[in-house]
Amino acid sequence: MPLNARLIAVKIAVTFFFTLGLVGLIVGLTPFTACKRAIAGALVSYLVAILAVKAINAILLDAIITKQFERQKEQEYGDEY
Repeated sequence: MPLNARLIAVKIAVTFFFTLGLVGLIVGLTPFTACKRAIAGALVSYLVAILAVKAINAILLDAIITKQFERQKEQEYGDEY
């Protein structure tokens, strides 16, 4: 069961947007500058999260397929394998 990459990436990007925007305002940036940087940070975090979740999905699916293949071999050959 693969993870939903888009849903996870959107949640991470929204969190990054508000965090970066708040940090920018606390540091003393103008709201426009803080917003631009928050949007850029959210976009980068979205792309990184998409790639990370896709990599995790590939690893999980490979492990599931390998485990299923091993189970089928055990059932076919019994104690010989």
